[in-house]
Amino acid sequence: MKDIEIINLIKAEEKRQQNTLDLIASENYPSKAVREALGSIFVAKYAEGRPYKRYYGGMENVDKLETLVGERALKVFNLNSQEWAVNVQPHSGGVANYEILRGLLSQGDKILCLHLPHGGHLSQGSAASLTGRDFKPVYYYLDKNGFLDYDAIEKLAMEEKPKLIITGYTAYPRKIDFKRFSEIAKKVGAYLLTDTSHITGLIVGGVHPSPFPWTDVLMTTTHKTLRGPRGAMIICRKELEQKIFTKVFPGLQGGPHMHTIAAIGIALKEAMSPSFKKYAGQIIKNSQTLALELKKYGFNLISGGTDNHLVLVDLRNKNITGKLAQELLESAGIVTNKNTIPYDPGTPFDPSGIRLGTPALTTRGMKEKEMKLIAGWINEVINNPKEAGAIKKKVQKFCKKFPLS
Repeated sequence: MKDIEIINLIKAEEKRQQNTLDLIASENYPSKAVREALGSIFVAKYAEGRPYKRYYGGMENVDKLETLVGERALKVFNLNSQEWAVNVQPHSGGVANYEILRGLLSQGDKILCLHLPHGGHLSQGSAASLTGRDFKPVYYYLDKNGFLDYDAIEKLAMEEKPKLIITGYTAYPRKIDFKRFSEIAKKVGAYLLTDTSHITGLIVGGVHPSPFPWTDVLMTTTHKTLRGPRGAMIICRKELEQKIFTKVFPGLQGGPHMHTIAAIGIALKEAMSPSFKKYAGQIIKNSQTLALELKKYGFNLISGGTDNHLVLVDLRNKNITGKLAQELLESAGIVTNKNTIPYDPGTPFDPSGIRLGTPALTTRGMKEKEMKLIAGWINEVINNPKEAGAIKKKVQKFCKKFPLS
């Protein structure tokens, strides 16, 4: 039986994605091989437990699969299994962060984390999340120029004595000094949790510093710069394995999504190829070109630019809010997301900024030349909203040159 309603929605979404420019920093296009694995027969297998320690039968291929993917996860970060343990079962990043906190801490323990409006994530101690309700968050902030202030973070850590410190963000456009964070954590006897969800592809591609060996535990989603399916992984020091992994299963989750794990495995293999290193480097080039062009048009950028895959734009000098800018740009076929900026006078529902990312455009084959063109369209739409319709036609014609694979 064909479900015409769902089929038509899939086709409509394919058309929307093909004919628009995706500048959402947390989105990307996985390869055809990754998508095929997601629809594989592994979707039918229930696999509660860990490899070779399952509760059901029929596990010979499941156990081999999960073991292989775990091995690839360690290999992509150049880690060995004597020192590090990996879990590829978490269903999502938010869930994985909570599982880590519940594994390492007692409820009510203090955690030190970046304030959400400054670039942190909901699952990193936000008051709206269980991570901010079950634990006691103490927030650090970016300085007035939009950079991490490591001295201020260290001072705050010394005063508050948190049990765990979180680094790795959702809207921070600069490189992170993981070694410095490790030094701070050690001074106060805290665990260091590094959330590299946004920058994992850049790390394995060699264009961003690695959090290893500095971190105690790493959490990453697999669908952003890593270009895999929507899932997550936890890599921790071997001595923390039992504490954390028992909170994944049976603590919070049941059976893992084996079709997703298969797709993660393919993405990890792709990430170890020479072409992926070129891809990661091109993401940075595109992001920096986009930033430079926007600055030429008078846009204010948080921290003045970018070292990674995203650009955070302060729109206040353009007399438009992030919400309206997002809507205007989307009407022109340019898809972004409204975003808070440090010390934002607005609200999360109508903030003062927008966040722009280049991973998805880079996957489609766009380079610096195209970023300059896109920056011009963004400028034109923001300054002349009536031109959005005309820009949309240009965008649609342009997108045909870069088909989705």
